[in-house]
Amino acid sequence: MNKVFLIGNLTRDPELATTNSGVSVCRFSLAVTRNYSNSDGEREADFLNIIVWRGQAENCHKYLKKGSKCAVSGSIQTRSYDAQDGTKRYVTEIVADNVEFLNSRSQSGDGMEKPKEKEVAELEPVDDDTLPF
Repeated sequence: MNKVFLIGNLTRDPELATTNSGVSVCRFSLAVTRNYSNSDGEREADFLNIIVWRGQAENCHKYLKKGSKCAVSGSIQTRSYDAQDGTKRYVTEIVADNVEFLNSRSQSGDGMEKPKEKEVAELEPVDDDTLPF
């Protein structure tokens, strides 16, 4: 089984591209902290490349930015290519099946205001006889 679940912060703004056949693809890097500290007492992080396809790619590009916290579930993919100097290079990436945005709109700094919440005194009472259950 090839399944991975990650929670971390974007290290850069997502990049959106379109394939020749018109399919959207979004790429970004996610910093995921490790569960343990190093010998200096500092927690280290891994920086993982994430690939998202189609409609979810467009949503990631629209709503995520550098520093955004998100959860990613998907699979690990390794590919190789020949570099210009003739050496073979290997790339490991996470192909996301699902991306959940964990920042609220107020934390994202996008200028959107949270809807005003009503005070308890402003709430209207509900008649129990009209409830369907």
